[in-house]
Parts: sequence; structure tokens; C-alpha cells
Amino acid sequence: VGLHKCGFWRPKSLLDTARFTLPFNSRHRKKHQDSRALWKHEAVQKYLETLSKEYQQVSRLLNADSINDFEQRTLRKRCADLSPIAAAFQEIKEAEREVQELEAMCRELDSRDEKQLLELALEEKETLDKKINMLCRKLFQLLVPKEKYDRSHVILEVTAGRTTGGDICQQFTKEMFEMYQNYADYKSWTFDIVNYTPAEIGGLHHAAAHISGDDVYRHLKYEGGTHRVQRIPETGLSSRMQRIHTGTMSVIVLPQPEEVDVKVDPKDLRIDTFRAKGAGGQHVNKTDSAVRIVHLPTGLAVECQQERSQLLNKEIALRTLRAKLYQQVIEKQLSQEQSARKLQLGTRAQSERIRTYNFTQDRVTDHRISYDARNIKEILSGKEALDKLINRLLEFAEIEAVTEYLENLQALEGGGC
Repeated sequence: VGLHKCGFWRPKSLLDTARFTLPFNSRHRKKHQDSRALWKHEAVQKYLETLSKEYQQVSRLLNADSINDFEQRTLRKRCADLSPIAAAFQEIKEAEREVQELEAMCRELDSRDEKQLLELALEEKETLDKKINMLCRKLFQLLVPKEKYDRSHVILEVTAGRTTGGDICQQFTKEMFEMYQNYADYKSWTFDIVNYTPAEIGGLHHAAAHISGDDVYRHLKYEGGTHRVQRIPETGLSSRMQRIHTGTMSVIVLPQPEEVDVKVDPKDLRIDTFRAKGAGGQHVNKTDSAVRIVHLPTGLAVECQQERSQLLNKEIALRTLRAKLYQQVIEKQLSQEQSARKLQLGTRAQSERIRTYNFTQDRVTDHRISYDARNIKEILSGKEALDKLINRLLEFAEIEAVTEYLENLQALEGGGC
């Protein structure tokens, strides 16, 4: 049964594309920076009308006696995919009609006697606008296919960059690691420190943590990259002269599926033990409990000093190594599927900063979406302000996904079948 212009069914998902990643560079897309704006686009309306009509047609065909079992299974699957989209589409349309009716009523309510009624109508309109915004976001979430690793746990690593003038990078790296630890607590995730290498003057050189919970990778996948800090150091000559220093730190976010099927030959491993550093209790610097594993063919190295037991640290380090090796497999697959776009899997080029934290201006800027947030302390607390920024990134990624798909669809229709 062919319901599309070219007579074919769309398999797998509504948007036939493997993956959507930041940054978004197309200048003509800047006007669609939120779901409501994209909803109003003519191409989006046309596409959703097509899906709504297809849903009605599929529903009718399901009740026909002439289809065989295979066609019925195919139709049921398509109907299940389209049903929530068609419902959300109609719900938004209905809410917009209510808004138009309220606006028409407001234009007629001019007299003083009707002032209270006008206020009630405006409140109702504001409530409907919020509802439409929420439904638009929900609709585009339905349209965008779920990524394979969105529900996965992650390995998150932070590493201080290098800068002239001392400890600004190490201090910032420590603040960032604590931010993600607080965010995990805010989201009710489990945050297990795997490795922690402190700097001599209170900062942090490198640290890694295993974060588990609901949709961890979905929320953290766009945190991978270079984060820049601009601030006046608290001590030293620069602090007295009010000189601003710039430093960087990098974040790596690796999805860790529950079953990572990567075979590692013991002959390819070099395992070293050493004494743990930093927080960890009385065993620190007294026993060789920390473990470093080097995968000789690739040069990948992982460390773990989380547990008092060397055996447990070795087990955790091996799990982390498998995740990193698995990551290389994922990247190779995705680069083949989508070579024209940059991967956002936590192994980004260090020269490409994704976010700037300007302490003197009390501003955080995400360069990928040209988004500014005030109150750095609120962001670094790892709670609501950070969650708002992360959700803004997710919404923008969904908008980019829908926009790109519609562009491809229009190009296909323009070129014929």
C-alpha cells in the first residue's frame, strides 16, 4: 500500500535520518530558534497536514477487509507512529482557534464595565499560549527519532586546560566537576567518582565519574567539548591589577550501554598500580589500590582509584576502557552514516569552544545556539538554571532535526522521484 507521493512506506522513524548534532550554522535557520516559531512555518504546516491525512487514511485501511496479515501489521505500526502526532497537531489547532476567539472578544471589550471580563480573557489567552508552546515542543519531540544511546548511562571526564598564570584552569575544572555532580543529584541520578587527580593548590587536573539514571546521555550529550572561563584570579598580581585571565577545560561524555560487547585481549593491556591521590579515606597514599590500564593497540589509557580494593578498581577501569573502545566503534559507524555533519559524542576538537563562562560580566554564553544566561553561580550550582540551559540545547537540536529533514524533503520533491 503506497500512501506517499513516491509510493513507499517510511521505515524506522518519521524523520529518516540517523542523528542530529550541534552546532547549527545555517543562517536562515536562526529565525526558528523555538518550537512555536518553527510550528508557524509553512513547510512544517504542510508536512503535518500530510501526516494527519495519512493517519486518517491508514485508520480507514485498517478497517478494510481486503488487506492481508502483513499489510495489517505494517499499517498498525504506522498508525501507532502517527496517532500521537496527529492528536498533538489537532490539539494545537484547537488551542489556536480558542486564542483567536479570545482575541476577537478582547477587541470588543472596551468599556469600563467589561474591564474585569477583559482581564479574565487575557489570563485565559496567556494560559493557552503556554499550552501551545508546550504542545509544540511535545510535537517536535515526537517527530524526532530517539537516539540509540539516549537512555544510556555515561562516563563523564573533565580535564583542565593550560593557561599562562597559574591555577585558573584547575580551579574552573573543579567547579565544573562539582556542577555536574550537583546536577546528577538534582536529576536523582547516581554519581560515582572513578578517578580524581587534584591540583596542588586546590584545583583539579582530571576527574572521571560514572553517572547512571534515567536518560542521562540524552541530557549530557551536548556538554562534551571545550568550556572557556574568563575571570580575574582571586590572588596574585592579576587580582590586584584587575586583569582578566582566560582558561579552558574539556568535558568528554561517553555513553555506556548496559551491555558493552567489546572483546579485549589481555595481551593487549598494560596494567599499572599506584597509590591513590586526593579524597578517599585512610588508605590514600598507603596502599597501591589505584589502577591504570593502557590498551596498547590504540594507546587508550584509563585510571580508577575509586575503591579501596585494587581488584574492584581494575574491574571499573576495564569497564571504562570497553566503553571508550565501544565509542570508537560508534563514531566510525556514525561517520559513515553521516559524514557531512560533526559528531557530538564527547570527543570534540579542543580548539572549538562550546561555552564561555565570563565571571566579570556574570554571563554564560553557549556559542552553538547564541544563548546567554545570567548568574554564573546559579549555573554552577548544577540545578534549575543548568537544567534550563540543557533543555534549551535539546529543544534547539530538535528544531534543527525537523528543519533539516524538511529541507531534504523539499529537495527530494523538487527533484522528483
